[in-house]
Amino acid sequence: MMLDTPNMTRPVIRQLDESAINRIAAGEVVERPASAVKELVENALDAGARRITVDYADGGKTLIRVTDDGCGMTADDLPLALSRHATSKIDGSDLLNIRSFGFRGEALPSLGAVGRLTITSRAEGFDGVSLTVEGGRMGALRPAALGRGTVVELRDLFFATPARLKFMRSDRAEMGAIADVVKRLALAEPHVGFTLRDVSGGGEGRVVFRADPENGDFFDALHGRLARVIGADFTDNALRIDLDREGMRLVGYAALPTYSRGSSVAQFLFVNGRPVLDKMLFGALRAAYMDVLSRDRHPAAVLNVICDPDRVDVNVHPAKAEVRFREPALIRGMFVSGLRLALTGAGHRASDTVATETLQAFRAEPMVPSAPPRIYQMDRPSQTSLSRAFAAQAPDFGFAEAPAARVEPARAEPDLTERPLGAARAQVHENYIIAQTARGMVIVDQHAAHERLVYERLKAQAAERGIAAQALLIPEIVELSVADAARLLDRAEELAELGLVIEPFGGTAVAVRETPALLGRVDAAALIRDIVDDLADLGASDRLKGRIDAVLSRMACHGSVRSGRQMRAEEMNALLREMEATPMSGQCNHGRPTYVELKLADIEKLFGRR
Repeated sequence: MMLDTPNMTRPVIRQLDESAINRIAAGEVVERPASAVKELVENALDAGARRITVDYADGGKTLIRVTDDGCGMTADDLPLALSRHATSKIDGSDLLNIRSFGFRGEALPSLGAVGRLTITSRAEGFDGVSLTVEGGRMGALRPAALGRGTVVELRDLFFATPARLKFMRSDRAEMGAIADVVKRLALAEPHVGFTLRDVSGGGEGRVVFRADPENGDFFDALHGRLARVIGADFTDNALRIDLDREGMRLVGYAALPTYSRGSSVAQFLFVNGRPVLDKMLFGALRAAYMDVLSRDRHPAAVLNVICDPDRVDVNVHPAKAEVRFREPALIRGMFVSGLRLALTGAGHRASDTVATETLQAFRAEPMVPSAPPRIYQMDRPSQTSLSRAFAAQAPDFGFAEAPAARVEPARAEPDLTERPLGAARAQVHENYIIAQTARGMVIVDQHAAHERLVYERLKAQAAERGIAAQALLIPEIVELSVADAARLLDRAEELAELGLVIEPFGGTAVAVRETPALLGRVDAAALIRDIVDDLADLGASDRLKGRIDAVLSRMACHGSVRSGRQMRAEEMNALLREMEATPMSGQCNHGRPTYVELKLADIEKLFGRR
């Protein structure tokens, strides 16, 4: 509402012309060049394309060209495709049974209303045709030479609405957005080949991204595509997810907690193969890792929810970026329980990128480029020669200084060195355990490792006995809105299991009668309002459980082996064995690694032996 609203006359209702309607629709569908690329590539996928090439110039502002080898269109189809709400993907009888990317029939006429759009297409058994639309004005059909497929060329985006150009970001930023769109669609369709080229300045341009079609079943194809799009580090440290629940299926890959990122850039979520940016799904992903990551770290995952189309509504967002599930609690529960089950099944495993970073820290300073490479080479002596040399060099007097580490006698324990975390050999700086494995060595942070073990033990005990509640002498009354009170009371049984007992108190008020004893004195009203906000925003709340887990984590920290404590060989080996048997012991309560494994081959490289 404007502050200086003038005297208004009675408004007159007008019917907008077709050009204005298309420009308004373009404002919803085409926010920036990347939005146009998304719509055009999705059309190519719906046409059954196996290879798609996307060219752009100046961040997509002056040129976007999408070429595909799909089914193509005939001379009769082409003018109709540029009409509003004309589509081959649905018949209009059932708007929930949608199995294609597009279905509204708005993208092409909207693009033609705000730019210079030319479509050249040829269907099998028909002649090629071309049609141009500029600023909403359609030209005449022209014959064209083309193999089977379609080429859509969009030039001078927003030339018909120059005000929109003022809101465009830099060419580099728009290029990044286009690359992100293409990579997300490439992850959705691993059996389709994608090529992205920057043709600014003319010519063949520069290939920005290329992903050839992958072979094999879905998981094999997705694994290969992930290695190309995200990197081999992700696939090497990701867990395969394949979970069925009540007709819903969750498939994909989720990374180990120790392969966390500083932002959510490595989170790719799909619903029936459609890339989505749905806050409920992202919230469920975050909740699944809540127990193993600190708040400033983000999990990496590529996950696809597969379900019957009539159980999800994709027609709730102009760009189809958000969806609405018929059973959101089922989806959230499948995300959280399925991912936690996979993380638990990984046992003590930690990301191998931790070892890579450790080895890089050991690397010597880079050599001068002009200097010849150093060669470390020698004949390997026999074991007999080594034994004689060691005996000759062994001193027959004590050390001049106290040792920096305690060394345990290396007893013959082949059964322990064959275990995943090996046999303890030493403790250095009274905090780090050095263990020998059959293939290398392991360095364990004794405090972080034991903290995780104690934490898992406390959680198991809490789950078995329940969370004790403490009754308030005077119940605390919290006033809420009608909707918030209804949401909260619907979850009363779940909250009671966590020690928070609430009941209606007339009108829209809620009475808090008991709170979790672990939390001690708590601001019940603030806690209730935080939970209500979570329920309104995400449809669920893990806030109370998170606070209880935080208390258990602090208890585990104080009850674990402290840094600076000397441990006997038996204690160190017992700790290693318990780590092997405890789920998620590869990271501490905050997502940091509890151990680093160094392969013998990598250690030998450090010393020039390989």
